[in-house]
Amino acid sequence: MRVQVVDPSAFTPPYDHALSAALARAGADVELITSRFAYGSVAAPDGYALREHFYRHARGAAGSRARSLSKLAEHVPDMLRYRRVARDADVVHFQWLDVQWLDRLLLPRRPLVLTAHDLLPREPRPGQVAAQRRLYDAVDALVVHSEYGRGQLVRGLGLDPGKVHVIHHGAFEHLARLPSQPLATELEQVAGPVVLFFGLLRPYKGVDVLLEAWGEVPAGSELWIVGRPRMDIAPLLASAPAGVRFISRYVPDAELASYFRRADVVVLPYSRTERFDQSGVLATALAFAKPVVLSDVGAFGEVAATGAGVLVAPGDAGSLAAALGHLLGDEAERARLAQAAADAAAGPYSWDEAARRTLDVYRGLTGTRDGAAAQSAPS
Repeated sequence: MRVQVVDPSAFTPPYDHALSAALARAGADVELITSRFAYGSVAAPDGYALREHFYRHARGAAGSRARSLSKLAEHVPDMLRYRRVARDADVVHFQWLDVQWLDRLLLPRRPLVLTAHDLLPREPRPGQVAAQRRLYDAVDALVVHSEYGRGQLVRGLGLDPGKVHVIHHGAFEHLARLPSQPLATELEQVAGPVVLFFGLLRPYKGVDVLLEAWGEVPAGSELWIVGRPRMDIAPLLASAPAGVRFISRYVPDAELASYFRRADVVVLPYSRTERFDQSGVLATALAFAKPVVLSDVGAFGEVAATGAGVLVAPGDAGSLAAALGHLLGDEAERARLAQAAADAAAGPYSWDEAARRTLDVYRGLTGTRDGAAAQSAPS
């Protein structure tokens, strides 16, 4: 089966790589079609082909407004060119379509799958939610990462239950296989336990609640808040209690591995998740077999049900402090959670399982019953 995995803006290179490699291991002929990742290097293709088709002339620094405008100028021509490229595919699987109102008019005439990484836009502009709903209608199948996500689309948006498929977000094993790089000297010298918050800093991720909670955690541990800000963090820096370090920048994969290996506990204190389905940070924590403390929001409870995490009420700094303090003081409990995380990563949250389920979706669209190439649909 000829599959094109498409992420025009290279929003999620680790996910794109892991899915493409797993589909290739399962017997599919896979091509990842994306753009150059502006922040740095990405994993080399593993059993699949790579084509940087989109935004080849984009200019400006990564994440800058200039770069966004440059990409927008190329978007329509590149999507139209991609329609010709897509004729070679039996199935086209988009990971992201960010210009919702326009993209539904530019889709290729192939069997189309879309992964709803964001169930709805996180910070929607006027009309963007309605455009996302129309985009969902324009594709043949939708992948969500949890029963929670399926419920949001089926019950919340009224989508056809038959087109919404639950496929767990795989644990990023390829990141866990990367060698460690030395951390900064002041981090290497930390002797006590470390709690890690990792990822883009956004308002809904509850960093303010985490800092409030940290003031109640017994001394002797450190909290590392690592990631590129997408908000004003000056108030967070001003309110941070003792024992908190901010590493406020993009962290490449190899360095990421060092942070996760050093962490004793990973924390995701998100305040709301109604607009997104699952967390790549959580998938990374599973891959590194790390105990996780999670707010009881969205799909996080489904992961905690495997035994890999501890749930706390969202926005409750006292409960969060108590959970962190208990884990930091109980090595045996951390070991139990770590083993459950490793089991989840090797089982229901493995990429091989995700690839098997994804291929089932493709076969349902193309009418094939095995890994052989499907009959080409009309172009």
